[in-house]
Amino acid sequence: MKLVIIGNSAAAVGCIEGLREIDKDWEIVVISDEPYHTYSRPLISYLLFGKTDEQRMKFRADDFYECNNVTVMLGVTVTAINANAKIIKWSKDGSEYELAYDKLLNATGSTPFVPPMTGLDSVTKKTTFMSLDDAKFLQENVTSNTRVFIIGAGLIGLKCAEGVSKLTKHITVCDLAPQILPSILNEDAASLMQRWIESNDVEFYLGDTADKFEGNKAVMKSGKVIDFDVLVLAVGVRPNVALVKDAGGEVNRGIVTDSYCRTSLSDVYAAGDCSESYNICTEQNQVLALLPNAYAQGACVGRHIAGLDDKPYDDAIPMNAIGFWGKHILSAGAYTGERYEVNDGENYRLICKDNGRLMGFILIGEINRAGIYTTMIREKTPLDSVNFDIIKDKPGLIAFSGSDRKKKLAGVER
Repeated sequence: MKLVIIGNSAAAVGCIEGLREIDKDWEIVVISDEPYHTYSRPLISYLLFGKTDEQRMKFRADDFYECNNVTVMLGVTVTAINANAKIIKWSKDGSEYELAYDKLLNATGSTPFVPPMTGLDSVTKKTTFMSLDDAKFLQENVTSNTRVFIIGAGLIGLKCAEGVSKLTKHITVCDLAPQILPSILNEDAASLMQRWIESNDVEFYLGDTADKFEGNKAVMKSGKVIDFDVLVLAVGVRPNVALVKDAGGEVNRGIVTDSYCRTSLSDVYAAGDCSESYNICTEQNQVLALLPNAYAQGACVGRHIAGLDDKPYDDAIPMNAIGFWGKHILSAGAYTGERYEVNDGENYRLICKDNGRLMGFILIGEINRAGIYTTMIREKTPLDSVNFDIIKDKPGLIAFSGSDRKKKLAGVER
């Protein structure tokens, strides 16, 4: 029996390890359009910053494929899925080939979204910031006098800003949104983080973005003109759904899957940033483009292919753990219901509860033991079973009853 995996990141690794945990006999083939060993995409900014190198960026050891008996096809483009014939079509160096499968995992991730911009073709040096090749481009093209202009003040754009700050101090970031990190922070938290990032020599233009380009000159919607040497496009990403969609699979914003990550196509799964998950906080299906979720989805697929259905992927929540210049952010869940908020200008804490349970949180600066909050959200822990007055300020097991502490400590009372 043959499993073919399209993609070579966290979801693929999770699937391989989930399957091999149970079954050593399945043939596994991994196909990737990148030429690299599996690596951790969030670390590309740390590569620029000098905190890591290409070897340490690897998501698994050099012998990972060999130890798990995996055939790897790198630098290969999959062009189509024929779900009826159980065949994929792939190409390399202008030649077309076919590969049969018994089970298929589509783990194609996402690609940068580049909106239409007048004159973009006239920009001589431009890149996105999603891959190792993007990081290498910036390493080669940014020096101490290079003016870097980043369009997008979300997670990708700001991690890029942090990364290139080791190479140059001339960094400008714009975003049409009125605040930074609009997908994960509220206004107060974003304001605190903006001041911190600005103290690290990053200039912001918010509520404004490039309207057109004239060579290495951006004319903003406000009329302001920004000169730059290197342009980074970090506006957003789009799930790679085309292969499944063109094969007749059901697609919304991402690929539609069930709790075992099965698509509407027979024997075809989808996991990672290309697929949708059921968000237990909002009780809706949505794309949750996060590395831990991708790995968990992949592991679910691997176990299911091996014949186990004991661990469906049915407890997804949006989570973010990220830092900028040493100040850390942890967030999870939904910011709805009753709010408890503390902001001293250096640290920020938002705790939200509704319907008798914890719904979500944002922590900036002081983030110790935040995993307790995440567990409470995921397990839908009733707040009447804990001392909320204690836990809202300092997460710890002391807020739980003795019996609950025993359960969480595997029966060891402390």
